[in-house]
Amino acid sequence: MQNLDDFTHFNEQGRAKMVDVGEKEITQRSATAAARVLVSPETFEKIKTGGMKKGDVLTVAQIAGVMGAKRTPDLIPMCHPIQITGIDLDLSLDETHCSVEIYATVSCTGRTGVEMEALTAASTAALTVYDMCKAVQKDIVISDIRLMQKTGGVHGDFHREE
Repeated sequence: MQNLDDFTHFNEQGRAKMVDVGEKEITQRSATAAARVLVSPETFEKIKTGGMKKGDVLTVAQIAGVMGAKRTPDLIPMCHPIQITGIDLDLSLDETHCSVEIYATVSCTGRTGVEMEALTAASTAALTVYDMCKAVQKDIVISDIRLMQKTGGVHGDFHREE
């Protein structure tokens, strides 16, 4: 069994706590996350041509992604509320795979990273695509939610090789 001191998110009683980042250096940080939403050719065509009854799927999903990033500490228990300086989502249609490809980039100047905000943005956008299309197709697949890159902080930069 490991010593409780080996874990960053437990207090002396072994209960969950939020890590104190007050002593960490303030640095510029960014993170990009991605997600994929796989749909049928019929659903893909409706997304592409604006034929969904709920409206413009990609625009609504983009706005939802921004909102998701801003609400991350309300959803993920140990996430710090941070001052986000930028959120950008890129949603594109991949005709070869009949998919919506989502990339979410979040940045801040602060003491903790924005990986969770980027992942939440991509996930929220993907869930919104599902919600916008579920009346047409029930077996939509959300997949490949992943961190693509992050910069800043004590652990340094990360870039996924794909």
